[in-house]
Amino acid sequence: MITSVLITLFTVLFILLLERLKHPWIKKLFHWFPSILLAYLIPAICSLILGQNFSEVALHQWSKTLFIPLAIVSVMSSLSIVQLKRVGWRPIAVFLSGSLWIALFPVGFMLIFQQTDFVSTTLIDLESWKGIPPIVGSWIGGSTSQLVLKELIACPEALFLTILVLDNILVNLWTIGMFQTIKKSDTVNKLLKIKSLEPPAQVSAIHSQRHRPLLSILILLGTVFLVHVSFSLFVAKVVVLSLIGLGLGFFIKSWNYKFTLNLGSILILLVMAILGLKLQFTLTQFDWIFSSFLILWLLSHFIIMLGVAKLLNVHVAWVPIASMANVGGIATAPAVTAAYEKKWMPHAIILAVLSMATGTFWGMVTIGLIQVFLL
Repeated sequence: MITSVLITLFTVLFILLLERLKHPWIKKLFHWFPSILLAYLIPAICSLILGQNFSEVALHQWSKTLFIPLAIVSVMSSLSIVQLKRVGWRPIAVFLSGSLWIALFPVGFMLIFQQTDFVSTTLIDLESWKGIPPIVGSWIGGSTSQLVLKELIACPEALFLTILVLDNILVNLWTIGMFQTIKKSDTVNKLLKIKSLEPPAQVSAIHSQRHRPLLSILILLGTVFLVHVSFSLFVAKVVVLSLIGLGLGFFIKSWNYKFTLNLGSILILLVMAILGLKLQFTLTQFDWIFSSFLILWLLSHFIIMLGVAKLLNVHVAWVPIASMANVGGIATAPAVTAAYEKKWMPHAIILAVLSMATGTFWGMVTIGLIQVFLL
């Protein structure tokens, strides 16, 4: 436990120190490895060097109970109503197209290739298709939806364990890929000739200083505590904290937007460092055929959203943000967003909350369509 805490603190402090340096090689480092990504990788590298597994330490529960809720309410309270209006329906449409594709792709794939051994034997006869709905739940709604759908479809434990391993590996790789993709989004935007409106980051935030930082921290901690004792479900906590955070930013004229945004950024670094303790490079349990199916699933999900962004004239940066809101969730979506523009983090959280609220529904749609058309 002490070792994991020291690794986490070292990671966050080291990155904050690097961010203050202005050397050219530091800028080159952050070009390929944004600070949020470093926070994710350094603990995993430390775990590998030490030969220890920190995936079950109590720090992860602290993160879920305190750090993630505090990050949510901090980041959401840094959002002014002017910025929120600039999100618009188009980025939300890009996000929903990604969710829809995640739910429908396996059904369409099985219908098209139902005569192949992979579909007819592996997925249908051996009932490996029961691992698909938990993946839909994981990629859209997170672990809560994943577990609900596992129980709903009665997914066998051995199959579920395999799914967890593959899901863990792919989501980790996808997160790293999205960190790099969002940094190239301006270039892709020009290549696709998307003439979108100015992104929300161009809206000037209200940097009120009338609220002292200590008072802001006390308000945020009190909010997290009251929500924690009032609600038991994590999804409910996330939704309520998001709403309260929006309320603080919208209705308190003296709210310190700049401080809460900086606090949220540091907390996201902390959360990512703790998540990095779970990242194990030594995971080698691959089912190559099923893995290829999942990779195709993820890539097509991204391509579909890219097409919708082009159709709706939406800045390409929203594609990796929407993808991480779907696949990554409440912690990684704002983290990837911060690699492009920190002021977009509240918008990423809104999409991630929407993902958490709808994941189980999309999984049930997948189950229903498979049962109707393929079984």
